[in-house]
Amino acid sequence: MNAPDFFKPWIKKRKLVLWVALFLILLSGIIQFGLYALNQNYVVSHFGAQPEDITLSLQLTYVGILAILPIQFRFLRYFERRSYMITIITISILLSIASLYTTDLFVFMVLRLLIGIEVACIAGSILTLYFASLPPDKATAIGSTIFYTTILGNVIVVGVLSAWVTDNYDWPNIYKYLTGYQVFTLLLVLLLLKPKSGMKRYPLYQVDWFSFVSLLAFGISIAYTFIYGPKFYWFTDQRIITSAFIAFMSVGILYYRQTTLKRPYLHPGVFKSKQFIVGLLLLVVYFGIKDSINLIYGYCATIVRWDTYKIMRLAAVNFSGTLIFTIVSLVILARKLPFRVLFIPGLTLLAIYHIWMYSIFTTDMSFSDLAWPVFLQGAASGLLFFPVIVYTVSGLPPYTGFTGISMAAISRFITGLNSFAGFYTLQLYFNQLNKERFLRNITNLNDNFSQRFNQFVQMFRSKGFAADQANALAHTNISRALTVQSQLMTDMYVFKLMFIISVSMLIIVIIAPYVNRSFQFLFTPKNRPAIR
Repeated sequence: MNAPDFFKPWIKKRKLVLWVALFLILLSGIIQFGLYALNQNYVVSHFGAQPEDITLSLQLTYVGILAILPIQFRFLRYFERRSYMITIITISILLSIASLYTTDLFVFMVLRLLIGIEVACIAGSILTLYFASLPPDKATAIGSTIFYTTILGNVIVVGVLSAWVTDNYDWPNIYKYLTGYQVFTLLLVLLLLKPKSGMKRYPLYQVDWFSFVSLLAFGISIAYTFIYGPKFYWFTDQRIITSAFIAFMSVGILYYRQTTLKRPYLHPGVFKSKQFIVGLLLLVVYFGIKDSINLIYGYCATIVRWDTYKIMRLAAVNFSGTLIFTIVSLVILARKLPFRVLFIPGLTLLAIYHIWMYSIFTTDMSFSDLAWPVFLQGAASGLLFFPVIVYTVSGLPPYTGFTGISMAAISRFITGLNSFAGFYTLQLYFNQLNKERFLRNITNLNDNFSQRFNQFVQMFRSKGFAADQANALAHTNISRALTVQSQLMTDMYVFKLMFIISVSMLIIVIIAPYVNRSFQFLFTPKNRPAIR
């Protein structure tokens, strides 16, 4: 049977125009995913919420993506692509309009969950359309590269655009621009896709909606546990105990159903593959380590007080490294070279990036000081992100379907939550530790402290403040300097820890094949010692 023909005749010979148009449609979904990842303060002030509330709303979008991911590929084999895309984009427009007018934080979180489901449907559709528009031997490599680099770089593009809107208008106005863009992509769908593609339709039966709900419950509860756990002192709070219990029960029910159903939602057969398990562990370590770059963005925003656009330029440097080295990794993978050729330099660059940041962290770093280490972090992502995913899923049997991709996404979600909670807890611990160390030296007997304090007093007295006011302001400045130094020391500890983890993983990747061969040699039948 012939492959489905999705595209209208006029666009088939204009491949570049087609790929750009598909990219623009993909952006309409991806933009919603990272809409305020680097501009959370605007949303916090709009809803009068806590930072943890906004972080949860971000993660709920991810939960929606994860829950619908295994099912939506079934949709793509049943619904005509044009009508499916029109329906999904229309829903996305309605969700944007609802987000524009909502003032209730809980309603906003529900909308973010629904947006995650819609984003996954748009992204999955465009990914398969890329595959259909490319030569079969290049479809997976090129299509996946475009898709994954768009995911990695969307926060930067979206951050610049949303920062401009929020600097000139109230935050909700961003949804007006987004709605206009979504209407534009709806017109692109009408121009590009045929009403009938001639595809073979697979009936939508035995879709495991119960597992979908179980994964939703697990994702929401585990996100709540990790995000609010450090704030509420973990299991000393009844809310965290309840959310953790729901997460545990949901994942138990989910696992039980997958082992008993004929058509499982997530096929448990993936865990029979040693390569899949090793790849998943690599993904978990990589995702956990790479999130340390958020410390740099936080430093730029709170310590050196950069504006949003300057932070975005630094993020663009990071993305340029990702894009360049993703192309490099694609070339290497196309030549069928071993995955270790990418893993070893990727982990090496991560280690260099972390030790570099550990060694240069001060209170007045410039853009040029940060540009190269941030570029290295992006280069490491380019050498690791896509290749590790390919390594993880390439050894899986066809009957597991899209479970490998779904599990990789779930591992990213859980690792991201763990990074958030881990960095939060590490900062609490080390900040307190550093403050206690500094406070031992903040006495009138310490010449450095006395000199610095007197300088502040004299500065404020010279500006016309009374003696008691100058003393109070000097204490405030000393306190702020203490907080800044404690935070810098904390970030240095985290970078040092990430360096140790990077080097440890690098050593394991280097020696693992030799250790494996040694065990195979020792325990093959011809080499086993005779039993007397």
